[in-house]
Amino acid sequence: MPTDIVMPQMGESIFEGTITKWLKKPGDKVQRDEPLFEISTDKVDAEIPAPAAGILQDIKVAEGATVQVNTVVGTISSEGESSAVKPAPPSPPASAKKEAAPAKPPAPVVESKPVAQSSQDEAEADHARSSPLVRKIAREHNVNLAQVSGTGLGGRITKQDITAFLERSPSSPAASTAPAPVPIAKLGGAAPLAPAFIPGDLVPMTQMRKIIAQRMIESRRTSAHVHCMFEVDFTHIVQIRNRNKSGFEKRNGARLTFMPFFARAVIITLQQFPIVNASIEGDSIRYHRNVNLGIAVALDWGLIVPVLKNAGELNFLGLQRGISDLGERARGKKLKPEEVEGSTFTITNPGQFGAVFGLPIINQPNSAILGVGGITKSPVVLTDDDGNDSIAIRSLVHLTLGYDHRLIDGAVADQFMAQLKKTLENWSEEVG
Repeated sequence: MPTDIVMPQMGESIFEGTITKWLKKPGDKVQRDEPLFEISTDKVDAEIPAPAAGILQDIKVAEGATVQVNTVVGTISSEGESSAVKPAPPSPPASAKKEAAPAKPPAPVVESKPVAQSSQDEAEADHARSSPLVRKIAREHNVNLAQVSGTGLGGRITKQDITAFLERSPSSPAASTAPAPVPIAKLGGAAPLAPAFIPGDLVPMTQMRKIIAQRMIESRRTSAHVHCMFEVDFTHIVQIRNRNKSGFEKRNGARLTFMPFFARAVIITLQQFPIVNASIEGDSIRYHRNVNLGIAVALDWGLIVPVLKNAGELNFLGLQRGISDLGERARGKKLKPEEVEGSTFTITNPGQFGAVFGLPIINQPNSAILGVGGITKSPVVLTDDDGNDSIAIRSLVHLTLGYDHRLIDGAVADQFMAQLKKTLENWSEEVG
């Protein structure tokens, strides 16, 4: 029996998706869980894996078509079946939307795997400091969680911790093939962020670009945007990073970038100014219990803001791993819809492309966004305790706070930035 390929339900609030690219053509062999096609929704772009191994028999929904979730978009036949391979349907015009009749997805196949037995004391300890997902990963890879260092609150082991452990382990197949984490300052690389085109062409927007355009206009119409900019002497942190980056990578299997410094300083400052981490709901103010940090990632095909949930519960190493993990999976189209929802404050980094500063648009429903400019060396006048001036070369960065004046007053915004500047210039935390 052929296996139906369906448009997946990528979140409770998502009802349709656009097929942007088929990665296989009819007649190609496919393996179960191998990337089969790419989709775009109003939340996230993602690669969809094959539900079964076999031959891609036919493609029912062409690239560019938008259909409801659970719609059958193609079929896979087993290699032994003699069903004739059907050619893919022609791609529709950019403005057309082809919809197929919804169908129920195939029942999930549940695979049972042996679970390694451990003593009751070890099991209770592992249960107390890890999540069900972490314990599942540990069982599948036969990992003793006592060997994994936790970066969560109270030493709790996070998904990023065990993933990093597996990548460093010589016995792990992923250790030799998994790419090294990419620092947030390098996300997007040197590749052009706009697709190639011929001058004079009229090129339809991608689904992601349509969504970005819509949300930027909505944010401008919703929030009373105001910006303030502070210059920060970043010399101390540059020196800390230079001293620690080699040892940090050897100990933790992750590169030491500047973004976790900004993230940690933002978290500390938000805890002192909870109004900046709040949002407007009707005529009320929602003060959020946690800091859910959105980190804007520039992609070759657009922009996305994955969210580091409960960022205040992570130490410095946890922040570095979490930021790198989200950035890598954003570039690989591996994010889930819930990982781009629920932010309470956002950081964007135009400085990675050489910008001195930016005036970012607020990521709704946040009330503020921090823009990080490039780190540059400049001559600065320094005054000692006796009032004597001298000139020195210092590493400077310009930070811009975009905030919603409906909720945040200018004085509060300036106080927030002054405290953030002080935290960064007087950095005292260990980097791990």
